[in-house]
This record gives sequence, structure tokens and C-alpha cells, in this order.
Amino acid sequence: MDPGKKYKPYEPLKLSDRQWPEKVLRKAPIWTSVDLRDGNQALANPMNERQKILFFKKLLEVGFQEIEVAFPSASDTDFGFVRHIIESGLIPDGVWIQVLTPAREELIRRTFEAVKGAKNVIIHMYNASSPLFREVVFGNDKPKTVDLAVRHTKIVTELMDHYSKPENGGTRFRYEYSPETFTQTEPDFAVELCQAVRTAYGKATKDNKIIFNLPATVEIGPPNHYADMIEYFGRKIGDREVVEISLHPHNDRGCGIAAAELGLLAGADRVEGCMFGNGERTGNVDIVTLALNLFSQGVKPGPLDLSDLPSLVDVVTSCNELPVHPRHPYAGELVMTAFSGSHQDAIKKGFLAQEKRNAAGDPVWSVPYLPVDPKDLGLNYEAVIRVNSQSGKGGIAYLLTQALGVDLPRRMQVSFYQVIQAIADQTSKELSIEDITQAFCRHYHLPSLELGKNEGKFALRSFSLSEAQNQVNGAAANANGANSSTPRYRNFSGTIACNGKVHEVSGTGNGPISALLDAMEKTFGVSADVREYSEHALRPHTMHLGGEADTKKGQTRAQAASYVELVRPEESAKVGANKATGYWGVGIDVDITATSLKAVLSALSNMA
Repeated sequence: MDPGKKYKPYEPLKLSDRQWPEKVLRKAPIWTSVDLRDGNQALANPMNERQKILFFKKLLEVGFQEIEVAFPSASDTDFGFVRHIIESGLIPDGVWIQVLTPAREELIRRTFEAVKGAKNVIIHMYNASSPLFREVVFGNDKPKTVDLAVRHTKIVTELMDHYSKPENGGTRFRYEYSPETFTQTEPDFAVELCQAVRTAYGKATKDNKIIFNLPATVEIGPPNHYADMIEYFGRKIGDREVVEISLHPHNDRGCGIAAAELGLLAGADRVEGCMFGNGERTGNVDIVTLALNLFSQGVKPGPLDLSDLPSLVDVVTSCNELPVHPRHPYAGELVMTAFSGSHQDAIKKGFLAQEKRNAAGDPVWSVPYLPVDPKDLGLNYEAVIRVNSQSGKGGIAYLLTQALGVDLPRRMQVSFYQVIQAIADQTSKELSIEDITQAFCRHYHLPSLELGKNEGKFALRSFSLSEAQNQVNGAAANANGANSSTPRYRNFSGTIACNGKVHEVSGTGNGPISALLDAMEKTFGVSADVREYSEHALRPHTMHLGGEADTKKGQTRAQAASYVELVRPEESAKVGANKATGYWGVGIDVDITATSLKAVLSALSNMA
């Protein structure tokens, strides 16, 4: 690994007064998709006509107004595809199709035959301009390279005049010229070459600009070097008001996105690229990422609508027969997902804070680890937090809230987290939301569609409550000078199933829970103290949990949830109530009293 004698470093352009570092992108460029040509030539299995038409229609749906559709002179397949979309009327009136041709007369003429009759066409001609290609590939010097470009530009101009006549198709044309291998070309020669092409073309106006496409055909320098070259070109080219500067970055150094963004800061007007970055070697620049980078900064990405990324991924992967990487920016399956416990906790808190801000009239998105709102891209919040052995209690609790509408107390989150961790460690796999909800129902003995009644050791069959006076406690209170009114106590009576066998039970306490605990101790000899209790109305949720099914609405009628943590009195006496082992239970019912009683029996079942 000693490259010094073998690899020549890039030569930076001396541009001491560069302006692009101080600029900020405030508007989107003109977007041009080259998926059907540049992207297609990079596929091991090039797209067939059906796939190309499907891809073309998706690009139109996304909103592209310029689409490079083919290299028509390269093959009968490409020629036939261009004729098909023209003759079948698949090209909307406001869309420009773009076709590529090298600077060779017979291929240029074949290209014009392919687009005959189309409404709007960009003819894209190129020839290589760098010393390596001039000397090694084509054996040309600078004058011959300029002459080649000028002669064939004049041919393009003549053919435009011919095919724009109504009797020959009536096409409206624009001209794009690429000095191929621009970033390896001497900057002043690139300017000289393009000025000669513009003069030979002679048709550039403010309303019909000539497009100079400046490709990083092979990315050989850092993105700031590309930006310097773009700014230099824009300064030197002259008649800038009739020139549209286009970028075509490749990704050989992994800097294609950065090169495009800096090139736009440097004055470029247009970007050519592919969906998700397909292309030769490491690919063309990724238009989806570029557009959503703008979107995340509050800049509308022009006409592009990327609000349904999953369907775009489906079309692109089926046509290219290439997967989108799970960690691909924005579109990857896992990029909006948190497995880490600390990340999940931050995201959960961020969602709660976002809800409060929205309710107060502040729409600005600000959630930890999520630069954009997943819903803006057609993704759902349920996919944001996913669980494996690295996950935390906050993420698990969040998923349960989304799926079941429950809102677990913090201490219970810790307890249930240990249940899920044991499952995750045992399976060494990601747990689905169904895995988590079933574990929740199973552990806390909750009925569900999947598990049925799912009763624990103790289950409530029926109950009634009545008021009673505790004379002993009342007399003691009076003796101590307390309020002279006697405290009101409750009698509990009902039927409890223990391992399926029904028992009549009764007890007394200062509320339904204490009365039930009294009854359980008398009947079954189990004693417990309440360490924590909470309840809430269930949030709207998507999965059936407890209660009876409402066949009209297709939703559960369950309205409330209660959570109880019990401890053994003897352990509390030894180590203190705060250090004693806790046993949690959950109750779900339409009646809030029933939820608390069911929660107690759920906890007692776990304690047993």
C-alpha cells in the first residue's frame, strides 16, 4: 500500500476568489432522469421493453419533465422503444425526452429518425475532451477535438431545421453538448471547446438555452474540486444567459451527492442522475437522495413528488433487478428504524414532544434521529422502532402504544423489557410487532384474537361491590381525635377461577383492590401489597385486545387499562418496599373497576 509512485494526484484548480462556499441552496435544480439510458447500460440484464415502459411511466408519475430515454443508434431495441413511446402517445405534452448520440454523422442521423414526430426532444451529443482520451482512445489533438465537435454540431443544427418542419414531424428541439471526461480536461480547453460548439449551433437564446453538460465521467477528485471547475466554467463561458449548465456526477470516490450539491452552489442549473444511484461502476448521482436532502432543509424539490417511496422502490428494483440497500439514505428499509435502546427512547420522547408542539400550532418537525417525517415519504411510524437484543424499554413501550393503545408505567416498561430481552436473546433475531404484542398478552394473561382467553392461574368470573362500615377502624380514628365521621369501606364478593376451578370469595377493604386482596388471602392464602397502580383510557389502536368485538365498527369496545405492581409483604419487611421484587399485572375492560380487579389477578398469577 505505497501508491506514491503509481497514482498521480489530481491537480486542483487555482481559484482563490471562489464564491460557492458562502452560498446556500434555496431552490431545486432542473432534474433529468437518465435511468433508461445511462442506468440501463449499467445493468447485467438490460431492461426489456415492458420494464422500460413501466419505469418510464413511474418517472412521469414522480414528476420528471426531462427524461433521457435511450441511445437510439446503439441498438434496434433502443430505437424501437423510442418509436413505441412516441407512436403510442405515452409522452405528455410538457415532457421533454432526451436521446444520446456520439459525434458521428451516421449515428446522429439515425437518432433523428428515432425521434421523428415527438413534440419535445433534447438532442444530447458528446465527444471526449480529456488528454487521456484524446491521445490514447482517439488519437486526436486539441484542434481535431474541437473540429469534431463543431462539424457534428452543425449537422445536428441542420437536422433540427429539417425535422422541426410540420411536414417532417414538427418537433421542437433543444441541444445538449457534453465534453465527456470534463473533470479530466484542462479547464480552459473545456471552455474553448464549448464556446466553439455554441457558436456553431447558433440557436441559443434565453428561451431556448444550449445545455452544456459537464460530467464527472470518472470521479477523480474531491467534490470541492468539481465545484471549482463548475464555477470557473460559468465565469468563462460567456453569454451565460443563454447557457444552462448541467451536472452529471459519477460516484467512483463515493462523493457523487456532495459533488452535485457543491456543483449547484457553484452555479449549475441542472442535474442528470438515476433513481437510487444506479449506473456504471459505483453509479450515477442519486436523484432521490439529492431531492430529499433539499426537502429536509425545507426546499421543495421542484416538480418531484417522492411521497410514496415504497412504490418507487418496488418499480426501480423490479426493473433494474437490483436491490435498494437496507441502509440507503431515506429509501432503505432500515434507515428510519432504530434498534438501539437509547435511540428508541430518544425517538419515543421526540414523538411525544412533536405531538405537543403540533397541538400548540407549531408544525416544524424536530424528532431525534429522524431528519424527515417518515409519513412524508409514505412510510409509517410503526416501522420506525424495531426490536432485537440491542433494543431498549422505551422502544418496546412505544410499539405497544402504537399497536394496542396501552401506555405502560415506567417501572413496568423495565419489567416487560426483561421479558422481551429474554426472547430476543434466545432467538437472536429481530422481533416483529406481532411477537411483542403476543408476548405482552401471554405474560399478562390478556385475551386476544391470537391467544384466545389466555387466562392466568387466577381469573375473574363475576363480582359485586357494596359499602360497609369498619367499626374498629372508625373507633380507633375517633379515639385519636380524627374526623368523627366513620370511614366508608367496601365489601367484595364474586367468583374467581383458580386453575380453571371456580370459587366463591369475599373480602373487605378501603377500596375494590384492597377488598379483592383481602378475599384472595382468605380464600387462597396469597397475600400481596400494592406498590404502584395507574390507569388510563385506551388510545385508538389497530389490534384487538380484550373487550368484545364491535361488529359494526370492527374495533374493540375496550375503553380502559389498569396496571398494578404487587410485592410480597414478607419480602418488603426484610428488604424494604422499594427493593422487593415486583410482579406486574394488566387489566383491560370497558369498566374501570373491572380493569383494576383484572390487573390484580394478572399480577397475582405472575406472583404465583
